[in-house]
Amino acid sequence: MTQDTDSPRGFAFALAAYLLWGFLPLYMKALSHMPAPEVIAHRVMWSVPIAGLVLIWLGRTGDLVTALRTPRMLGMGAILSAVISLNWGIYVWAIQNGYALEAALGYYINPLATVLLGALLLGETLNRAQYLALALAALAVAVLTWEAGKLPLLALGMMGTWVCYAYAKKRLPIGANQGFMLEVLLLLPFALGYAIWLKITGQGHFTAGNGRDTALLAAAGLVTAVPLILYANGAKLLRLSTIGIMQYISPTLIMLIAVFVFNEPFGTARMIAFPLIWAALAIYSWGMLRGRSRTAKGGARAPS
Repeated sequence: MTQDTDSPRGFAFALAAYLLWGFLPLYMKALSHMPAPEVIAHRVMWSVPIAGLVLIWLGRTGDLVTALRTPRMLGMGAILSAVISLNWGIYVWAIQNGYALEAALGYYINPLATVLLGALLLGETLNRAQYLALALAALAVAVLTWEAGKLPLLALGMMGTWVCYAYAKKRLPIGANQGFMLEVLLLLPFALGYAIWLKITGQGHFTAGNGRDTALLAAAGLVTAVPLILYANGAKLLRLSTIGIMQYISPTLIMLIAVFVFNEPFGTARMIAFPLIWAALAIYSWGMLRGRSRTAKGGARAPS
């Protein structure tokens, strides 16, 4: 649960998580000679021991046992596992194949799509700032669609899978660390089976003679689990509005890396679309902060 004041320790945790996510494309690009499913398999396999050690350290293994014995929670965990693996697959493929800018766009759109989902599925009321932000985001997508002659499917795919994941995650009645362990544990048999098949057929890169590839794949668990754990702990010590602003750090870093490191083209359509997205996020953030300020003032005036 988030709190009403920002802790310096929470800010450090969250900042570290967003910086790690922002620089993640550099790691994924180093694996671009490997098929995306192999990378996903190793993300799952090496995340299990790390997530397991975290649960042991927190003393929350009982929650995981309960989840594994509850059919409803197992079903929810299976849905989450499928959606997050699809999200990872889109992201890895996008980075490996020169579409890091679309990945950044997908992350930028995420908070606005979450607002829209809340309005459509949960009946949440939108204010004028949110309506304007959504309109600007839709205009940005329209500009990119007009320029390319098709929808930015990778960005929309990343956005859609992440929003669905976040929506379902809120309904999983266990903590973030336990939920993550449940997800990767359910994916583990498929990941192990695929990795073994790659090894038998001689297509795998792990322990195939290249020490660099083996080390990079073995690091997949740290790369996957550590930012999630840092974020989960940081979010508990920060206000929702602070987390809402900080989430733009990662896509900004991804965008800069895509343009200045990967040399992806930043054409006219993107020069129009990205500022529209930034304007939408600025309006959305301003509306969120103003709403919080009004709530705080109302609380201060309320009689004790």
